[in-house]
Amino acid sequence: MKNVMSVDVEDWFCVYNLSRLIPFADWDRCESRVERSTLRLLDLFRRHRVEATFFVLGWVAERFADLVREIERQGHEIATHGYSHRLLTFMQPEEFREDLDRSLAVLARATTQEVRGFRAPSFSLTRRTLWAVDILRASGIRYDSSIFPVGFHPDYGIADVELAPYPLAEGLIELPMGVAEVLGQKVPCAGGGYFRLYPYALTRWLMRRCNDQGRPVMFYLHPWELDPGQPRVPGMSPARRFRHYNNLARTEERLERLVSEFSFTSARNLLAGQ
Repeated sequence: MKNVMSVDVEDWFCVYNLSRLIPFADWDRCESRVERSTLRLLDLFRRHRVEATFFVLGWVAERFADLVREIERQGHEIATHGYSHRLLTFMQPEEFREDLDRSLAVLARATTQEVRGFRAPSFSLTRRTLWAVDILRASGIRYDSSIFPVGFHPDYGIADVELAPYPLAEGLIELPMGVAEVLGQKVPCAGGGYFRLYPYALTRWLMRRCNDQGRPVMFYLHPWELDPGQPRVPGMSPARRFRHYNNLARTEERLERLVSEFSFTSARNLLAGQ
């Protein structure tokens, strides 16, 4: 079964965990490391013949347009991650519309592709922010990949949605993040922090369970997760620090194993039935 490989292209300082310590206004003062990390991912995907979907943050695309062009040149899909990495939870509809439109305008200058996919920062498309669906449709987005089918996380998740791709609204498909059903419980296996914190054998078992149940896994990671040398920022809580920095040095080796043991493609190919 073909699973979906996706990358949220953002720099190490763009993450929600650091938003209170490094505000958006200070991003240009930070050392950028997104190019080198993304190029490492591209090299890994090239060696394993993986086509992926790259959800590119508009702020990054505006500063590194050549990186977006290189992603496209290597045969991958370009989608949008918004412009400023502000969570939908903290935006009003008109603010989100402006943020999305700005990201699409930046990507239109950097790629020849029609941008069809969207992923909300920190999976912040929840029941409270479903107003964003109409804005996505009006902006020409064809599929969303923002909903985590879980109910335990304080910042994201809609517990009772379908686990396989489903129509979110007329003309808009939802590709939910990977979750396995185990003894009646929903266990995430979508990547990111779960991929770094779980034993690799658990990730493999959960993904195989999804595939055996007839569902592709929407997998994700960030370029900064392949960068153990990124700056450590003081002031994070111990729990956030553990979740954010643990096992960064092991991500690349684990990813090599994963793409050797599972078949991956892009969201556009999955939706086209390939």
